[in-house]
Amino acid sequence: MRTCVIFNPTARGDKAERFRESLARLARDCVVKPTTGPGTAPALAQEAVREGCDCVIAAGGDGTVSEVAHGIGSSEGGLDRVRVGVIPLGTINVFARELRLPLALGPAWETARGQAETRVDLPYAVWGTGPERRRRWFVQLAGAGLDSRAIERVEWKWKKSVGPLAYVAAGFRAMRGPQPVIHVESGTTQSAGALVLIGNGRYYGGEVPMFPGANLRDGLLEVRVFPRVSTALLVRFGVAWLLRRPLPGGPPPLWQADRLTLRSAADLPFEVDGDNAGRLPVEFGVLPRALRVAVPAGSPAEWIC
Repeated sequence: MRTCVIFNPTARGDKAERFRESLARLARDCVVKPTTGPGTAPALAQEAVREGCDCVIAAGGDGTVSEVAHGIGSSEGGLDRVRVGVIPLGTINVFARELRLPLALGPAWETARGQAETRVDLPYAVWGTGPERRRRWFVQLAGAGLDSRAIERVEWKWKKSVGPLAYVAAGFRAMRGPQPVIHVESGTTQSAGALVLIGNGRYYGGEVPMFPGANLRDGLLEVRVFPRVSTALLVRFGVAWLLRRPLPGGPPPLWQADRLTLRSAADLPFEVDGDNAGRLPVEFGVLPRALRVAVPAGSPAEWIC
C-alpha cells in the first residue's frame, strides 16, 4: 500500500511535537507532504491521489481531516481508490471521537496503517453561481449564524489553551450585535432562526451529543435550528462541554434531510468542520457511504461497511 502523510509542520502541542519528532521513523516508507498554511491540504491530497497513493493520513485536527477528505472527494476516482487515516493532533478531534479512533499517537498510527476500514457518509456544501460556483466536501458538521460569526472572532491562543470554550467566549462577543435570521428549507420542511447546526455525526464542539441519534451511514444530515441564541444557551453549552453531556434543558427539535438550503437577507458566513468556508446562500447534501476511513481492527465501526 502506497501511503501519504499530510502534516502541518507548524502544529503546536505536545502530541504534535512528539509526532513531528517521530515522523522520520514512522513514515520512512511513506510520502510526506507538509502543509504550508491553512487551506493547502486539499491540493496535497489531490496530488497524492494522482501519484497513486492508496491511503492518505491526515495528521492534525478536524480541519486537516476535513481538508484531506475534500481533496480526495474532489479528485477523479479518489473516493473509490483512496482511504483516509487519522492521526488526531488537534484541539478537539471530533471526527476521531465520533468513530472512536485512538487518540494516543502510537495506536493512532497503527490504526491508520492497518487494513481495517469502514465507509461513512460524505456531506458537501455548494454555493455561488456560474463560474463562481463551488463545492466543499466535509466530514462531521456545519453551521451558520452565531456559530460561524463566532468562528470569525476566535482568538488562536485561546483556542489552543481552552479548546471549545474559546468558541463560547467568541460567541459572547458575537452576541453584542444583531442576530440575523437564517431561513432553512428542505422539501416541505421550513424553519428560521439565529443559529443553524447541521450534523453528520453525533458530536458538536467535542463530545457534546448535539445530534444523539445521528448515524454516519444513513445518507441523512441532522438539522437543528435555534430561534435565538442567549447568554443562557452559551452557558448551557459550556456546562455540556465540561461534563460531556447533552445540552442541559434540551436543544430545539431535530429533523433529518438529505438536502437543505440556508438563506439570509444578511451577509453571513457558514462553517464546515470548524472553519468558515463561504457565504450564504448555501445548499447542503450528502453522498452515502462514500468516504473510506481506517479504523481499529475488530472495532464495531469496521463491522459496518
